[in-house]
Amino acid sequence: MTEDERWMEYALREAEQAFKRKEVPVGVVIVHQSRIIGRGYNQIETLNDPTAHAEMIAITAATAHQNSRRLEDCTLYVTLEPCAMCAGAIVLARIPRLVYGGTDPKAGACGTLYNIVQDDRLNHRVQVVPGILAERSSALLKKFFVKVRTNGLGKPGGERGLRDEGPETRGRR
Repeated sequence: MTEDERWMEYALREAEQAFKRKEVPVGVVIVHQSRIIGRGYNQIETLNDPTAHAEMIAITAATAHQNSRRLEDCTLYVTLEPCAMCAGAIVLARIPRLVYGGTDPKAGACGTLYNIVQDDRLNHRVQVVPGILAERSSALLKKFFVKVRTNGLGKPGGERGLRDEGPETRGRR
């Protein structure tokens, strides 16, 4: 097992946490000097926040740990190629190295649809290592979406299933 595969295993564990919480299973760890300083998994549905991607949560945790907005000398490991928002955050945090599992043909912004992290017009570029444990990352995503399509997951964080009451319907039964 390579060093990148070893750390990606930890990112996969985070993705499994997302799966258990009925979130799209994407997981991240940020490593500095052979230690995890930030971790995260998707919490978009749970938090009702479109920015609650695994990368954003992990970057926030890592910057708090480092007491710095810059994450120099760090590597971000993520199970799925980052989107444009997360790629921008990686650049802004000055993360020098990105390792990801599966490519994202619908939103990938680190080489698939766009390549924000290596755009020469920006003031920081990131070394990208794609495809690490991609099969396992992809299998977890496929398993999740099969369950969603067969209505086997329900809404995140609740016993109510797919019927989520909003403030306008709460208490009317």
